[in-house]
Amino acid sequence: MTVVGGRLARVRPGGVSRRVALGATAAAASWALAGCQRPQPPLNVATFVFPGYELLFAAREKGWLPAEHVRLVELLSSTDTLRALAARQVEAATMTIDEVMTARAGGLDLRVVLIFDISAGADAVMARPGIRRPQDLKGKRIGVEDSAMGVVMFDAVMTAAGLEMSQVLKVPMTVDRSVDLYRAGKLDAVVTFEPWVSELEELGAVRVFDSNAIPDRIMDVLAVRADMLSARPQAVRALVQAHFQALELFQRQPAEASALMAPRLQVMPEEVPANFKGLRLPNAAQNRTLMRPGGRFDEAAQEIQLVLSNRRIIERRVPLSGLVDTSFLPG
Repeated sequence: MTVVGGRLARVRPGGVSRRVALGATAAAASWALAGCQRPQPPLNVATFVFPGYELLFAAREKGWLPAEHVRLVELLSSTDTLRALAARQVEAATMTIDEVMTARAGGLDLRVVLIFDISAGADAVMARPGIRRPQDLKGKRIGVEDSAMGVVMFDAVMTAAGLEMSQVLKVPMTVDRSVDLYRAGKLDAVVTFEPWVSELEELGAVRVFDSNAIPDRIMDVLAVRADMLSARPQAVRALVQAHFQALELFQRQPAEASALMAPRLQVMPEEVPANFKGLRLPNAAQNRTLMRPGGRFDEAAQEIQLVLSNRRIIERRVPLSGLVDTSFLPG
């Protein structure tokens, strides 16, 4: 199976970025994946450092995530996450909806049980001064990561501009290099996301398009192997409940929640809320609305699968029936 990752993160002074795990080593990841044989092992959940996922770790710090039921396994990339799922080394993962669709097209039967966050401006196309609208990108060099997420945003801005792919020069890159390439004058525009958006703004780049223009399309979710929903329901329910407990803490007592998340995000506690810039964090009731049959999640999944198919990120489209399971949501 060919796996295409969506988001990465890296160590960054004063901030955190998407989406390579921080504070994890390859040796530690391998040890965690190996695990131990036991009659009823905990549910292994692949994840890495990203603000939308950090509430799970805050919940663990508060003792709301029972170690006997759930183990958070930190990996180094979304590609590693999908490989671990395919190899049955983990049973669940934090991932983007486009990664879920890519995995399902590759034969993994994953079910979405929770929406962590929705991008509302965190993903953007940043350009040099003088490029003010998507239409101004004609003939320009645009840095794009060859990933499902990069393809979704690139397709969206091209559609908004009314441009054909042949009318721009697409420059393959990885998002962690976006600022350096822009600074070196090798790009006119960049498809990227926070915190690189803010770094590019500091260099004078302007926002010409962002995920606010494609509402509810870019989502981070918790995906679980279908067989685990019946085999380990208590663990799945504990995992989902823990996230919402931590979300409520963050909303009601942000200082306490921020102090719990700051060490992993490698920022000061007072800087933690800024790491959630451009992200909407739906509660349990909003999750139910988003994931109801024919709701916005279903629409987004269909839209993304079509884009991935048209851009040849996936070879085939798969039925969306059974994609979500809301039975583990509280309330």
